[in-house]
Amino acid sequence: MRDHGFTVLAGARNPGEVVADERLVPLRLDVRDADSVGAALAGIEANPGSLDVLVNNAGIYGEPTGAADYDLGEANEVIETNVFGPWRLIQASLPLLRRSDSPRIVNVSSGAGQLAEMGGGRAAYRLSKAALNALTRTLAADEPQISVNSVCPGWVRTDMGGSSAPRSVEEGADTAVWLATMADDVPSGGFFRNREPIPW
Repeated sequence: MRDHGFTVLAGARNPGEVVADERLVPLRLDVRDADSVGAALAGIEANPGSLDVLVNNAGIYGEPTGAADYDLGEANEVIETNVFGPWRLIQASLPLLRRSDSPRIVNVSSGAGQLAEMGGGRAAYRLSKAALNALTRTLAADEPQISVNSVCPGWVRTDMGGSSAPRSVEEGADTAVWLATMADDVPSGGFFRNREPIPW
């Protein structure tokens, strides 16, 4: 998004691990911690004082276990991170986003959360991404002045995806960047992969 003229605030629990430059600014942020979220948004309010796009990319995969045997304590951690974390950050960000001329929220979801193709295993992850998709649709209806969408990046070579994943980080980020930067006919309430809508 830096190539599109954005200053990117990269939220991370360990911002020292983010390689900063003039358009990429590390920001201490733990979406599971209300105090951390509040401090981050207070910092954004102070400088730069505006927010045009929020990309919710925080997430954890959890155990491969199916629903029948999943440890509910571990499931709670996955859901707290993947659903309540983005929700908490959205709520804190809305006052700034509502001031923007073209506000966007992009929630990084997964095909694992598609009800249309729901399978077994990874029960907490699947549940969390289905819930994130529901949050996307609900928020799009509640906040019609804000473009709110979910994206499936595919299987990406990250720490979570692993080295054998077929997609690069750039390929995985493409649809999210497209939704964040498109100039005309901006959709809302959709679920996208490879710049195309996909079933819920």
